Amino acid sequence: MKIILLDGYELNKDLNWDLLNQLGECTFYSRTPVADKNEILKRITDAEIVITHKTPLDDDIISKAPKLNYIGIMGTGYDVVDIDSAHKNNVTVTNIPTYASDAVAQFTFSLLLEVTGQVGLHNQLVHHNKWSKVPDFTFWDKPLFELKGKTLGLIGYGHIAQKVAKLGHAFSMNVIFYNHRPRNTTEQWIKQVSLDELLQQSDVISLHVIQTPETINLINKDTLKKMKTGAILLNTARGKLVNESDLANALNNEKIYAYATDVVQKEPINNDNPLLKAKNCYITPHIAWAPLETRERLLDITINNLKKYLAKDPVNVVS
Repeated sequence: MKIILLDGYELNKDLNWDLLNQLGECTFYSRTPVADKNEILKRITDAEIVITHKTPLDDDIISKAPKLNYIGIMGTGYDVVDIDSAHKNNVTVTNIPTYASDAVAQFTFSLLLEVTGQVGLHNQLVHHNKWSKVPDFTFWDKPLFELKGKTLGLIGYGHIAQKVAKLGHAFSMNVIFYNHRPRNTTEQWIKQVSLDELLQQSDVISLHVIQTPETINLINKDTLKKMKTGAILLNTARGKLVNESDLANALNNEKIYAYATDVVQKEPINNDNPLLKAKNCYITPHIAWAPLETRERLLDITINNLKKYLAKDPVNVVS
């Protein structure tokens, strides 16, 4: 059985793939050119098993790979694979639903604490000798905010959002959420609201929905107008949830106080991305998922998904 790993760079550099090698004849590619369909097809033409992280597999590729039986996505989101085409061609697709929930929730609050506490900025200023030159025992160059009593609004209420909600509650925030269908919760400190209510009431809004045709550009000039002036927006989900031009305008016009994101529409980021020159915009390079422990878990589940498929007992199947 031939197994192809299309883009293992982020995991290959410090993790051990020996267990995957034991399941078949493996070929590892650190990277595959995502825009070159001919090269992608060339690499997987003879493969029964394909493992992908961010290399897209659409109908043009899946329908022309005659031996393909299984696609393992090394992540939670499955927008990189044409699921309808996979089903039409009898290809099983699996993903990894919850491997990074703790890490991404932690990172979401890291972004929020950076915006409200300005640790990075003031650390740099101290090391650049600004503190040593002031006449007082203290100084600050940007506003600092308490989270207590602020309203945290979560758009989406899956595993990650539920962990972020608990962190918000631990900081004595008021926590509300919107989900596209009702979600039952036994917690008395959290309330489900409509999207409009969330936009209007929240001091901090955090995005936790998957990318679908319905959620692309969810944050746009119309939804931004409904937000509180001075709100903080967080995004550890997908870059395409946000219309970046509209958001840059809202930041520059001080409608939105700050945007802190780990994702952008085009990754790696383009030099002309409007967010790069927007006021109070914090951007990290898609690293919320990347702690060593999290990636080890990702690898373990990737291999277990394949083992279960080969045992004719598939798990984490994308339907």
